[in-house]
Amino acid sequence: MDGPSKSFRDLLVWQKAHAFTLAVYRATDSFPKTETYGLTSQVRRSAGSIPANVVEGFRPRTTADKLRFYNLAQSSADETLYHLILAHDLGYPDTQELQAATEEVSRLLQGYINGLERNQG
Repeated sequence: MDGPSKSFRDLLVWQKAHAFTLAVYRATDSFPKTETYGLTSQVRRSAGSIPANVVEGFRPRTTADKLRFYNLAQSSADETLYHLILAHDLGYPDTQELQAATEEVSRLLQGYINGLERNQG
């Protein structure tokens, strides 16, 4: 891509996080109905928080502000990973592919965070 990103939609990390969130919504459709207000709600909320925080951190701000939002996205990725592990251990439809996708998004976020920290100061 030439030059800086003009929109958060140009960011690979947002694209991957958004696709991941869509996959989480599809996968959780098959969770037991008893989990609608429990695990289904929790994993959807934490997954959706990943790309939402990337969006919030996109606009020109201080590096500290960007880092804060990307760190929040990273925390949401960690929380989502836990929810997916829990779902797997409870015997809900297999979430191992989603766990791998969470880890990929987390690695991308860490790359953005590392780049910002290197360019800071």
